[in-house]
Amino acid sequence: MTERHEEYMKRRLKEEQRNKIFESPDNGKTVYERNFGSTKRNKIKSATLSIDDLTITLEGARMPNYKYNEDALIKEFKAYIDATYSQHYSRDKFQATEFIMDGGHGTGFCIGNVLKYAQRYGKKGTQDDARKDIMKVLHYALLQLYVHDIENEQ
Repeated sequence: MTERHEEYMKRRLKEEQRNKIFESPDNGKTVYERNFGSTKRNKIKSATLSIDDLTITLEGARMPNYKYNEDALIKEFKAYIDATYSQHYSRDKFQATEFIMDGGHGTGFCIGNVLKYAQRYGKKGTQDDARKDIMKVLHYALLQLYVHDIENEQ
């Protein structure tokens, strides 16, 4: 993780937590979470927050009732991304994408790949190949979100 990326992640974490209030009327036995300005509280079984380590654990928080299997799909998407870090595209802990982004070409690279894999969806190989193309679209879109945030940080 580059120093710039680490600082960005710390800043984002602080911003997210600034909008939450954690309350414990009984010195940590019961922890409640609520959004700033709201009176609605969610009971949490345990809460750990460490800005320095970028660690947040909120067990027992109420989750939305997903209608489109988003929670399972996000878990699968994360596993897909994790796997890319051990594939042949990542040599000596550096990915070619890092060099492209560091050279100032991140947006063109990411958006170009989103368009490429979206256009190719369903036209090449099996249904599994088509599904992988969707994963690639999502991955490059997520990388572009990172580029966007880095380029537009204040």
